[in-house]
Amino acid sequence: MRVVLLSTYELGRQPFGLASPAAWLRRAGADVVVQDLSRQRLDRDAVRAADVVAFYLPMHTATRLALPVIDVVRTLNPVARICAYGLYATPNAAVLGAHGVDATFGAEFEADLVEYANTTSSDPTGSNSGRVAGSEDPAYIQTQRAVGVEALSEDPALSEASATLRVARLEFIVPDRSGLPGLNRYASLQRDSARIVVGYTEASRGCLSLCRHCPVVPVYHGQFRVVSADVVLADIRNQVAAGAAHITFGDPDFFNGPTHARRILTALHAEFPQLTYDVTIKVEHLLRYEQLLDLLRDTSCLFVTTAAESVDDAVLAALDKGHTAADLERAVVLCRQHGLALAPTFVPFTPWTSLAGYVGLLSEIRRLNLVEQVAPIQLSIRLLIPEGSRLLELPDLGLLIGAFDPAALAYRWTHRDERVDALQTEVSETVGRHIGAGRSDVFEKVWQLACAYAHVDPTVARPPALTDAGYRRSSVPYLNEPWYC
Repeated sequence: MRVVLLSTYELGRQPFGLASPAAWLRRAGADVVVQDLSRQRLDRDAVRAADVVAFYLPMHTATRLALPVIDVVRTLNPVARICAYGLYATPNAAVLGAHGVDATFGAEFEADLVEYANTTSSDPTGSNSGRVAGSEDPAYIQTQRAVGVEALSEDPALSEASATLRVARLEFIVPDRSGLPGLNRYASLQRDSARIVVGYTEASRGCLSLCRHCPVVPVYHGQFRVVSADVVLADIRNQVAAGAAHITFGDPDFFNGPTHARRILTALHAEFPQLTYDVTIKVEHLLRYEQLLDLLRDTSCLFVTTAAESVDDAVLAALDKGHTAADLERAVVLCRQHGLALAPTFVPFTPWTSLAGYVGLLSEIRRLNLVEQVAPIQLSIRLLIPEGSRLLELPDLGLLIGAFDPAALAYRWTHRDERVDALQTEVSETVGRHIGAGRSDVFEKVWQLACAYAHVDPTVARPPALTDAGYRRSSVPYLNEPWYC
């Protein structure tokens, strides 16, 4: 069986979503070619010889980039079976099917890909295999409790969503990264004047939260699955041997399983005391597990990404984020007190954003001394409403959005105030023109622009900075891949 695994884009990372299924397929005896089209040209000969071509679709940009490539693959090899997998595969099954994709797989896709590759039927199914773990399974409950959470949340919405589809539990194996471009060809860590080679791994998948705008939710339904510590450490060990001096943990929320996180970080630091890393953690978990912040600092965590999204409590409630603006401020202060840099991400342009509210967001970023910790692209992000999004549950949103746009892979929406949409366009263009410029410089340009739209004096509106004991003005390390979508 000849299988070609293709990735079009994954934030400048070496794709975990190619390395992990490659290991599974090779173990099953398949001849596997992996290609990252963000770094390589399509190997047309490999495509022509393939029995199966599988596209990894972890994000919106990757999916849009994949559509024309799928058309090329179908032309090069009309008899190959084509599938897609990842967070954006199953929600976009209809669009992908129109381009010739035979099957889509979402959560925990490795076993599904092996089964699909080994299927000789000319009429493959187009969905996940349905291998599920019942909530009453004692082994399942024990596994979940071992990583620091209960099998099911007490949140009725979470329990109801989880009951809709139980995500399969797999016995993960060490990813096989052979055949992928070297780590030095991917996004690096910028730390002062040094650029550091970065590896990427996942200690867990899915998420316990049900944030309305998150693409994880329609696929995992408020569930998460851990990757065993042995597998995670072996994957990191292989990447360190390949030159990595920093690791990004790609878990949607590294503290979904705090016990699991502690176990991995303790073992990692013991083996590689000089290795740095970064993680993503929700605001509410930074507050709930404050006792673990010292562990992050002491095991060389350079920064923590957190999806702040907004500083407007009404917007946060609409997104069902689980935190307030006051919680974000507390998390910022706590992280500084514990010696951690916090890197918030935002969705500043939503149907509920006003011109004054956008100026307020910038004011709060400045007041909290976060200008150097927020990537400029975060100042321009417009709310994306993909197929299957929980945002579609909101009745007031129906007045603003149109039909699903297959070309955009999203529902188009228009703000009630056309000036907000115009501002978003100008901010996006401003950020795009100044990629590589200093964050403070870009922020100031956006600040002037926003104040002009809102008809406020930029000098008068400028807030005094928050004074807190943990704040130290210094350069903040960051990954030099500027896009986030």
